[in-house]
Amino acid sequence: MTEKADNPQNAAAGGPWAAGVDLGGTKIEVARVGDDGRLLARLRRPTPVKDGPAAVEAAIVAAVHDLIVDAGSPPVAVGVGVAGQVTAASGAVRFAPNLAWHDVPLQADLSQALGLPVVVANDVRVAAWGEWLHGAGQGCADLICLFVGTGIGGGVVSGGRMLTGDNNSAGELGHTTVDLHGPVCHCGNRGCLEALAAGWAIAVRAQHAVADDPAGGAYLLQLADGQPTEITAARVASAAHAGDPLANKLLDEVAAALSAGCVSLVNAFNPRRLILGGGVIEGLPELVDRVARGVHACALAAATANLSVVAAQLHNDAGVIGAAARARQP
Repeated sequence: MTEKADNPQNAAAGGPWAAGVDLGGTKIEVARVGDDGRLLARLRRPTPVKDGPAAVEAAIVAAVHDLIVDAGSPPVAVGVGVAGQVTAASGAVRFAPNLAWHDVPLQADLSQALGLPVVVANDVRVAAWGEWLHGAGQGCADLICLFVGTGIGGGVVSGGRMLTGDNNSAGELGHTTVDLHGPVCHCGNRGCLEALAAGWAIAVRAQHAVADDPAGGAYLLQLADGQPTEITAARVASAAHAGDPLANKLLDEVAAALSAGCVSLVNAFNPRRLILGGGVIEGLPELVDRVARGVHACALAAATANLSVVAAQLHNDAGVIGAAARARQP
């Protein structure tokens, strides 16, 4: 069943549209998006990961067809964001850990099945496209989007162009080294920004802190129903907002790590706007102001002269809106 957008103007809107697809390990979200970035309608389907790539591709094709029936016209293009490494020229998914995919020609397969232009890109990069063109980055030619969720990634726009890098892997901002002797990251390096401030890292640090100081961690443990492994970043945020000292100490460490990482990014790329989004930022919105203060205090004066640090605007819709926006680009 197709879900209409909340805004009644969107549901009634006509004209050209693009399909945006957010392909994740558990769900596929597909949306009809207008030229102005308005989300007109969307639907969600479970991702049949265990049935292999062909089944996932078939689910995407069926969802796009449902949107076409609902709209009464085909999209001008289809954009797909996938959590993985994508070959720029072909849109093939080199590796997607959540899908257990290696070398899947997703763009070619979908284009052939739909008879439409299809663009496949990294999911965090397309979310950055969404924020740039239709969210907090509108009208800005030099910006960084940093999404702090379970992991950390983003996108860099410089001189009005999204940077892709030599091998289409630009935007791995979470693997900026912040602490040479810090905790081991999932990538194998030590002290990555992600290993200090991502959702999984906050949970691990909180679990270790509670184990080291059970009395100080009593409130966090209570929120987790007495199960240390159930202490999550969201529960740390709840405890911090309730005034829990241990949670606030952890939050201070997260803010310091994010600020340090963003200082390096701002010095390197000199953006006019730094956009912070993702689940951790949604749960701890005060981090935006804390990072802004840290960056303005420690980054080079020339790099921060015109810099504003702002929250992302598109929230959970950034993926599908950004995928549709990316599909429209030449």
